[in-house]
Amino acid sequence: MKNKLDIKKIKVIQAPLAGISDVVFRGQIRKYSKTCLMTTEMISSEMLCNNPNPTIIKFEDFEHPLAFQLVGHKIDKMVQAAKIIAPFADMIDINCGCPVKKVVVSGDGSAMMKTPELACDILQAIKEETKLPVSAKFRLGWSQSEENYIDFAKALEKAGADFVTLHARTRSQMYQGSADWNKIKLLKQEVSIPVFANGDIKTIQDAATCLNLTKADGVSIGRGIMGDFTLPYRIEKYINDGVKIEEPSLKEKIEMLKEHLKLEVELMGEVNGVKFMRKFYNYYISSTRNASKYRSVLVLLEKQKEILEVLDEILSIHSSDQ
Repeated sequence: MKNKLDIKKIKVIQAPLAGISDVVFRGQIRKYSKTCLMTTEMISSEMLCNNPNPTIIKFEDFEHPLAFQLVGHKIDKMVQAAKIIAPFADMIDINCGCPVKKVVVSGDGSAMMKTPELACDILQAIKEETKLPVSAKFRLGWSQSEENYIDFAKALEKAGADFVTLHARTRSQMYQGSADWNKIKLLKQEVSIPVFANGDIKTIQDAATCLNLTKADGVSIGRGIMGDFTLPYRIEKYINDGVKIEEPSLKEKIEMLKEHLKLEVELMGEVNGVKFMRKFYNYYISSTRNASKYRSVLVLLEKQKEILEVLDEILSIHSSDQ
């Protein structure tokens, strides 16, 4: 059930990951963290307007607090899409950061940083029409020579943004190089709304170091969760209570993988579920000996039973190594 969102209590946001953070992925995070702000995958406003009930917006009541992330550059379509999801959402996030070519070529995602007035108009219109909190996630700029993140954030703040999330890379960097957390620090000094830090936060220590440097209000973590659903909870526990919980063992990660596989197969069927899971194996088994060899085997398997047998073999070999 939806509750009024208290942004001041949020310390960790599960960042939207296109093709990754589906209803199963989010549900596994919620098993550990009850307060992390969940975010759906990036939802195309055009697609949603044409198909108001796609599987991409499937969610479970226990996921709340839950943000729905929309991408698009047409005000009417973005507002229409926002109104479709408003009854289910605790808030709406506007994607101004996706760097992928097929997204930016039409003026969406990171390309919105080239049209800040339009981004502000969209945010303001969505907020007025839905009465929900609205945030935006964006990058440092289109390229190193076009960094406009501070002006962009100030404009969004003036338009009514409830908070912003900064991925500390430019669009041209894609996901290469290191996130420049110093830029998040500079942004935090320039706006009065909450700022969430995003980029290269994969451990408790990463989160602690980033927050200490930037003074951000919290962290947004994406790829760091892949292979470890406990990470949001462990970071929250450290931020709130100073308690550092160790990351799961290989055995625990493989048990998570088995459960993840089982639920995706139940959701999608065996053929599609198994294909979907191939992108996750490396994250789950990276700490085992001969991880690359096992990943090469796992990505070729087509049956859930065969995958489970290989995972049990990994556990057996790992146990004998101890």
